[in-house]
Amino acid sequence: MGRAEVERRREDGERQGIVGARMRRFRKERGLTLRGLATRSGLSIGFLSQVERGISSIGLTALNSVAAALDRGVAEFFDDAPEATGPREAPETTVPPAPPAPAPAAAPAEPPPHFTLTRAETAATEYVSGQQTYRMLSARGPGLVLEPMLVHIAPGGKREDAYGHAGEEFAFVLEGELLYEVDGVEHRLYPGDSLHLRSSTPHSMYNDTDRVTTVVSVVTPRLF
Repeated sequence: MGRAEVERRREDGERQGIVGARMRRFRKERGLTLRGLATRSGLSIGFLSQVERGISSIGLTALNSVAAALDRGVAEFFDDAPEATGPREAPETTVPPAPPAPAPAAAPAEPPPHFTLTRAETAATEYVSGQQTYRMLSARGPGLVLEPMLVHIAPGGKREDAYGHAGEEFAFVLEGELLYEVDGVEHRLYPGDSLHLRSSTPHSMYNDTDRVTTVVSVVTPRLF
C-alpha cells in the first residue's frame, strides 16, 4: 500500500469519526437511544452504532434521514469550514496613489425564487462522508426542490445497508463503475449509464473497483 493510499485512508477515518461523534452528541442531546434513532430514521441499530464509533461511513441521503430524525441540518454533522483570512497589508511604496475608482454599478436584482445561476468560477461547497465527496452544483432557490451534485466515490470502504427514504434519486456515471443495489437486485453501471428510482425503494451504491467513480447525482428533496 502506497503512502498516498495510507494518507487517504487516515483522512477518511478522521472524517468518519467527526460525523459519528456529532451524531452521538446530537442523539444524546435529544435524549434518544440508538433504538429510538433507528425507529425515526429507518436505519438499523447496528449500522448507526458503527457510524457513531467511526467503523462505518454513511452516505449523504442516509445522513439526511438521521439529521431529520434529530432535527438538525446535514451540514452540522461535518467539520466547520476554515475561516476566511483577512486581506494582506499592502507593502510600502513610493508610487502615487491611484485615482479614486468610479462608483460601483448598482447590484443586480435578486433572482426570482424559481431560478438560480451558478457560474463555473463560483466557489463550490463540498462535503465528505466516508468514501464519498459531494460537490454541490447549484445554489439554493426557495422555490426549487432538486439537489444536483457531482459525487466522487473512492474505492473500498464498508458497504452500506440498503434502505429507503422519501423522494427520488437519479445517477449518471461519468467515470469508473458503480454497483447500485435496488430492491435486492444489483446493477453495475458504466460511463454513460444512468439510473432513476423512487427513493422509498431500498437501495445502496458501492464502488467495488480500484479507482474513483464520478457520478452526477440528483435527489429530492434537497439535503441542504
